[in-house]
Amino acid sequence: MSHFVYLASQSPRRRQLLEQLGVAYELLLPADDEDAEALEAVLPNEAPLRYVQRVTQLKLDAALQRLQDRNLPPAPVLCSDTTVALGRTILGKPADAADAERMLATLSGKTHRVLTAVAIGTLQARQQAVSISRVSFAPMTPKQIRAYVATGEPMGKAGAYAVQGRAAAHISHLSGSYSGIMGLPMYETAQLLRAFDFQT
Repeated sequence: MSHFVYLASQSPRRRQLLEQLGVAYELLLPADDEDAEALEAVLPNEAPLRYVQRVTQLKLDAALQRLQDRNLPPAPVLCSDTTVALGRTILGKPADAADAERMLATLSGKTHRVLTAVAIGTLQARQQAVSISRVSFAPMTPKQIRAYVATGEPMGKAGAYAVQGRAAAHISHLSGSYSGIMGLPMYETAQLLRAFDFQT
């Protein structure tokens, strides 16, 4: 068995969480000519749970292909995807500051779900798990939203916020997996890793 996993994610938060589990990893990132963002396109009327599961499998497919194409030593590949959903509405990464402000105004004073799917696979086998958490934002004024967006923190984040960052000042309640909201649910990830004979 391998003593490490390939992490197919550019997220520094996922690296940090994997390190917290004590799992050795090597990055397996897309090449410049790969359109990784295209994998995250939402299909018409797609439910958030179906979406996050499908995108994570697509990421795993792409990463396993990358592993073969680069002729790298075999090892399990870990992929993850996080989405924010208000009802059936999926809030992805904001396109720009105005989009981030719109998303945060939508979340203000409401409770939404954060769904994170994680998958581990080899060419022979794969397993997936999903963590679903709930996050409540206190009402935010337009001035507070603009100030938060001006920090740049919402960019590149599903739902236009980072739970471990300044957005925490506006979160009145959360239930579920804090690490899942960050982007890699520790409990579910540990369970999957054990299925591939990793000690966690």
